[in-house]
Amino acid sequence: MRDLPPLIQLRAFEAVARHLSFGRAASELGVTPTAISHQIRMLERFCGVALFRRQPRPVTLTNAGEQLYPVIRNGLAEFESSIAAIRKAASGGPLIVTTTTAFASRWLLPRLPDWYQRHPKIPLEVIGTDAVLDLRAGEAHVAVRYAHTAPQTLPVRKLSTDCFWPVCAPGLLPSKYQLLRPSELRGQTLIHCFWAATDEAAPTWQRWLTAVRANGVEAPDMAEMTHLTFREEVHAIEAAIAGQGFALCSDVLTERDFACGALVKALDVSLPGYNFYVTHVPGTARQRTIDAFSAWICGT
Repeated sequence: MRDLPPLIQLRAFEAVARHLSFGRAASELGVTPTAISHQIRMLERFCGVALFRRQPRPVTLTNAGEQLYPVIRNGLAEFESSIAAIRKAASGGPLIVTTTTAFASRWLLPRLPDWYQRHPKIPLEVIGTDAVLDLRAGEAHVAVRYAHTAPQTLPVRKLSTDCFWPVCAPGLLPSKYQLLRPSELRGQTLIHCFWAATDEAAPTWQRWLTAVRANGVEAPDMAEMTHLTFREEVHAIEAAIAGQGFALCSDVLTERDFACGALVKALDVSLPGYNFYVTHVPGTARQRTIDAFSAWICGT
């Protein structure tokens, strides 16, 4: 371990040595002259020698102070230069946004033209992945998390909450606005996507059928239907749009598909979904840009 005095003492020494004034040094550092004097006394005690001649005025450096001053001055200047370079690199380049693959593709991507219209000088790099990137390690600047509860270790803003409806292409219904009865799913193709087995509240077809039967409504068994399964949620949505079967889809991710008529609600029973949270590490060099992105995404 290096045997060095605290940085606050070195900064106080450098400021007094440069100004040859305790008062002007205190003003520059935003503290009182008494606080500066205390830091200098602590440094002199650490060094075991006086660094300033305080009388007669003006203040002057002792031989030991003159020996120490250029070393501390140059060292602090190098610290400042290096940190400024790091901050400049961190504040430049694209704002890196991480979110789920499905949210990136189905929700964020169609809205990016609006972002660039409002913030033409702030490029985005979007990482669509279901892995949770480490924001504190600098893997991304801001994240849109999809979870039942908000992340506990970082500041968050709630973006929205979704629910899952049985949907299909319009051609699979008798008419565009005529909903099916659950029993009419018998013999149809159900489209599935992957959910973790540990998530007991996952919006699966099995849970949906169980919920329907719990209300006394007739519904077929899983064995009475054919099944099409995808690892990625976005592929399940695309399969539904293509008319390949009935899917349980997030109303947030399919909002535009409903608006343009590519998908329609097939049955009038839904399952609760999850929450979307915008989160970031506070106090970074990109804070103003992150604030602008958070305000934009929560206002769209």
